[in-house]
Amino acid sequence: MSATQAIETAVASLGLELVEVEHLPRGLLRVTIDHTDGAPVTVEDCERVTRQLQYVFEVENVDYGRLEVSSPGLDRPLRKPQDFVRFAGLEIDIVLRVPFQGRKKYRGVLLETAEGDAQGRFSVVLSAPEPATQAKGKPGAASRKKAKTARLADGVNPDAEDAQSVMNFSLAEVRDVRLVPVVDFGSGRK
Repeated sequence: MSATQAIETAVASLGLELVEVEHLPRGLLRVTIDHTDGAPVTVEDCERVTRQLQYVFEVENVDYGRLEVSSPGLDRPLRKPQDFVRFAGLEIDIVLRVPFQGRKKYRGVLLETAEGDAQGRFSVVLSAPEPATQAKGKPGAASRKKAKTARLADGVNPDAEDAQSVMNFSLAEVRDVRLVPVVDFGSGRK
């Protein structure tokens, strides 16, 4: 049994999901875990997995220097096909292996896989690219204001939805896919 298989079995036996295993320099083994039901990963979850993995590594004779067990964080990586099904409807950042239309980085909303779609292919509704120029003050504020003024001057309704581009991709075509962090500090302030 490989180290990754042993880790996945141990994590699953504790009712958690293995997101990622990284073998880093100086013997660091980083294991990222998550709850399949969307509950946040707690320190206690990380401690339980650490204790279980230390036992498993001793039995399986896995060579490592240090073990780090953590949650996937707000910008959770999507690695398996099940991740793309589970997080459909959320905004993601994609980094392609090979440039598409002159770019490798895209942001958009992950679409649900429809019946009849090719197996192993996923789709994302792309967001408009951020303006490259930024003025003093709030980043992008001047360019957004300029763009809005230009649209109003052209007689375009700023509230109307623009045409949306959809990009299809497979896991083999992407270098990295992560959820876009959503942070809510409580909008109930007065």
